Amino acid sequence: QVQLVESGGGSVQAGGSLRLSCEYSARRNCIGWFRQAPGKKREAVASIETRDGSTYYGDSVKGRFTISHGNAENTVYLQMNTLKPDDTAMYVCAATYAGNGYCGLAPDQFVFWGQGTQVTVSS
Repeated sequence: QVQLVESGGGSVQAGGSLRLSCEYSARRNCIGWFRQAPGKKREAVASIETRDGSTYYGDSVKGRFTISHGNAENTVYLQMNTLKPDDTAMYVCAATYAGNGYCGLAPDQFVFWGQGTQVTVSS
């Protein structure tokens, strides 16, 4: 069993930045961030392979968001820059073990999920 706790959400104006943190209790090689806004489908944001650092990004966040892993701690970060109102959502981190080392962005591959942290971007 893996427990994940997100933090760092909040309210920010368009163009601003936030950094989300996902602290996990037991290491799995894939940690991902997903988001869901009311009335919308869950969207993959980014994932990272914690052993080799490979990263994957959803098209809507490429060039604006950066996922990283703190090597000395069980924490994955999501740095979000140039935020837009469309980024408003509940952000949830998830974990899984991928035997082939490919994490990707498919939510169904991720087994353990946190409770989420709200991000609100105003125009």
